[in-house]
Amino acid sequence: MSASFRVRALGAAVAGLTGSLAFEPVGLVLLGPVAVAGFCLSLHGARVRAGVGIGLVFGAAFSFSILWWMRAVGTDAWIALSLIETAYFLALGPVVVLLQRLPLWPVWTAAAWVAYEELRSGWPFGGFPWGRLSFGTIDTPFASLLPWLGTPGVGFVLALLGTLLAAAVLTLTATRRTDRALDARAAGRLALPFVGIAALVGLAVVRPYDVPTDGRTVQVSAVQGDVPGAGDDVVAVFRDVTRNHVESTIQLADDVDAGDVPRPDFVLWPENSTAVDPFTDTETYEGITEAVDAVGVPVVVGGMVDAPDDGQVLNQGIVWDPESGPGDRYSKRHPVPFGEFIPFRNSTLTSAVSQFDLIPRDMLAGTRETPLAIGDVLVGNAICFDVAYDDGFRAQVGAGAQMLTVQTSNAMFIRTHQIDQQLEITRLRAVETGKYLVVAAINGRTAIVAPDGSVVADIDPQTQGVVSGEVVLNDVVTPAMWLGPWLARAATAATLVGLVLVLLLRRRERPGAAAAPSAPTTPTERETVG
Repeated sequence: MSASFRVRALGAAVAGLTGSLAFEPVGLVLLGPVAVAGFCLSLHGARVRAGVGIGLVFGAAFSFSILWWMRAVGTDAWIALSLIETAYFLALGPVVVLLQRLPLWPVWTAAAWVAYEELRSGWPFGGFPWGRLSFGTIDTPFASLLPWLGTPGVGFVLALLGTLLAAAVLTLTATRRTDRALDARAAGRLALPFVGIAALVGLAVVRPYDVPTDGRTVQVSAVQGDVPGAGDDVVAVFRDVTRNHVESTIQLADDVDAGDVPRPDFVLWPENSTAVDPFTDTETYEGITEAVDAVGVPVVVGGMVDAPDDGQVLNQGIVWDPESGPGDRYSKRHPVPFGEFIPFRNSTLTSAVSQFDLIPRDMLAGTRETPLAIGDVLVGNAICFDVAYDDGFRAQVGAGAQMLTVQTSNAMFIRTHQIDQQLEITRLRAVETGKYLVVAAINGRTAIVAPDGSVVADIDPQTQGVVSGEVVLNDVVTPAMWLGPWLARAATAATLVGLVLVLLLRRRERPGAAAAPSAPTTPTERETVG
């Protein structure tokens, strides 16, 4: 291992750790672009083969840090998921090495970053999108871009900010090494992209996306039943958990009758509020019916429903009507690989992880793309980690959703920062879609979120109670929802085109050569800024 590689690897490790600080509990969003810049600097001038190792180091530092909360499941599960996430950076490293040989390489590299985020958000086994650059933007000026550009578009802006920062550092370093002053023209080329990004963000802040505030309103109540004991093991006390939700809903009905709380149009229970199939377990069925009859309005129950195959299960939100009983359902679209289903179950690889024994059944993925009909309200629903994926809410908003709901448990992670990271993503979705969003957590963060991302009502974690509030419905379909996956697809296409251009340039520069040498360690100004 050369000294040069060790220095690069150390820089990549620092950059990866820095990137994890862009998210809760630190939450300094600009550290995301700084991490991208550090990644690019550690790769600049490296050989393609070295890019693999540098990408591996960066990915490990980032993934193991941001997924630290996964240790609540088990150290081996944390290591397994972190290694899978690290593998994407292993591939991204050499891609960035190649793209940095192109003119305007900061743009090509930012596109590659978005393409990588899109890839790991869907493949393999459904992917896992935790740690996307845009996920840390709530409560920052960048959040104003979300309804316009969506999660991929904001991710591109942040990645471009990072790659431009790296280009600026390289240019300034090159001028110092050649004892040349940075002339006005070169300074302008460096400053102009930053000014453009600042102007884009500033425009979105000054003229935010206009969400109607004078539409029809509905009253919604979200129940947080809490988990007795340590609060992190729903299965061990599942009947107590269900009973807590039943009692809280009955208390809500009493408060309504007493005039203390407005009557809700519907009530939202969290994921795992019934951890057994409510259609086959008599006690659970009767408890739900008791609660629904008491409150007299539909209750969206979170239930684990048996699948036809004994080794499979469905995680569903079930609309339970006081007159017609259980009806419309939403099934979780994105079960977490190695968390809710085990790829290659019973193989040597998965058998080595003891914590996988805690997942005896594989959760099936839902395919619904239309909102739930709760009375005469169309509600886009998501269950737990679904909120981190772009497709579910996008499809339901396009199909007419007037508001959004999230049913989540997260009890296993109650003493970790996963709770805060997921609420951060949930608030981001309210801004991106321009919709009110109600989230019911079993004992985490139950809240009502406005379209600007502000939390208008909530309840403390690990407490039992009900959050109630007025929600304004709208039929808005933001530009981000119209654009859908096309920005991410464009970034992927640009990355592939960039790689082809690199190959073509190498052939032109070294005709007949078997392989082109690596990019120079000391770049000229032209090579740095394109």
